[in-house]
Amino acid sequence: MSLSPPPAAPVAHKRPLGFWSATALVVGSMIGSGTFLLPAALAPYGAASLLGWAITLCGALLLAVTFAQLARRWPQTGGPYVYARNAFGELPGFIVAWSYWISMWCAIAAIAVAFAGSIGAIFPQLTSTPLRAASCGLAALWLCAGINLRGVREAGRMQLLTTVLKVVPLLLFGLVALWFIDSSHYVPFNPSGQSLGSVTAATVALTLWAMIGLEAATVPADAVQDAPRTISRATVAGTAIAGLATVLACTSVLGLLPREVLAASGAPMADAASALWGPTAGHVLAVVMAISCLGALNGWTLLAAQLPMAAARDGVLPAAFKRQNRRGTPAFGVLVSAGLASVLVVANYNRSLVDLFTFSVLLSTAATLLPYLVGALAWLWRGDGLATRLTAAGALAFSSYAVIGVGGEALLWGVVLVLAGLPLYAWMRHRR
Repeated sequence: MSLSPPPAAPVAHKRPLGFWSATALVVGSMIGSGTFLLPAALAPYGAASLLGWAITLCGALLLAVTFAQLARRWPQTGGPYVYARNAFGELPGFIVAWSYWISMWCAIAAIAVAFAGSIGAIFPQLTSTPLRAASCGLAALWLCAGINLRGVREAGRMQLLTTVLKVVPLLLFGLVALWFIDSSHYVPFNPSGQSLGSVTAATVALTLWAMIGLEAATVPADAVQDAPRTISRATVAGTAIAGLATVLACTSVLGLLPREVLAASGAPMADAASALWGPTAGHVLAVVMAISCLGALNGWTLLAAQLPMAAARDGVLPAAFKRQNRRGTPAFGVLVSAGLASVLVVANYNRSLVDLFTFSVLLSTAATLLPYLVGALAWLWRGDGLATRLTAAGALAFSSYAVIGVGGEALLWGVVLVLAGLPLYAWMRHRR
């Protein structure tokens, strides 16, 4: 059942995000911790992880085109939540909003952990114990929360600056590093001992983390100039830019260091640069990684407040989420999301950086797959045009396949967290 749209969006002069800011939000949300830490998580699979990258990049582009079409149809703040609600009704909309919001603060936790890894490559003493590493991550997390509390315009400027500062060095590193790859590091092709099908499914789940965020520009639609056109262009362009830079850099790192070294590294890209060009280069890459993580933290913190604000306006989340401070920021959403991410970091701080990162990645990915699945179904159900419907069908098939690789533990936690939201939905309906 199609529902009427929410109240009219703010007038154009109050929309602080243009094409470049929206594109930076997509690229900055995608290129965060994944590009710099994924080589460590993928090291046990060796060159076989390239199959996962190929499938993930194709699937991400299909999803990007699908979300671009949805943004043209429904250019409203909330992104995946709005698409699910308008296509299927209030309850599916709530479930998608709740699941997607969970994925956001899990992503914030994972990126905060990655920031600690980058700082540890520069100042080892700051992350020499799990408690110190967790403290570094929490400091970055709350710094970005503070920036977002100052307003969407300030968060957008921060996003554009950090995106430029990380994309250019990342592309340069990937292109130059190709000339130094040692092909022996790709042998054997599949060192894990698992079947190729299992490896591909597992690596798709991990590499999908680097593509999560492709839908970022759709969430704060009310703050985007000429939203239908700008969001659709920014979504596709940002996904292509981030996908190219990420695959190039991660593939290069796998060919630069032995698997056992990569698997134990808290900052594999910085370690690769150090091995090639000395410790100064490693420090430079670690600084780029820290900037990248700050940009991603900033972007996800913005999204983690905008999404529940849209749901609260429709009455499916508590009204506190829609209240804005004098700078136009939904402050309650910023603070609650940052607080929950902090709890996740603190509750698991005794894990190694790589283990904590991998757990947070899989949990966030599991919670994000539901909005991706429902978004693709929404266009299949409500969209038009054979070509775009075929694209949505491909995006649906990719998202379904990625569910297989997430693993039982992360899926179980994802299901439990989603079910935990149903009493809240029932209570909100009862109040109405």
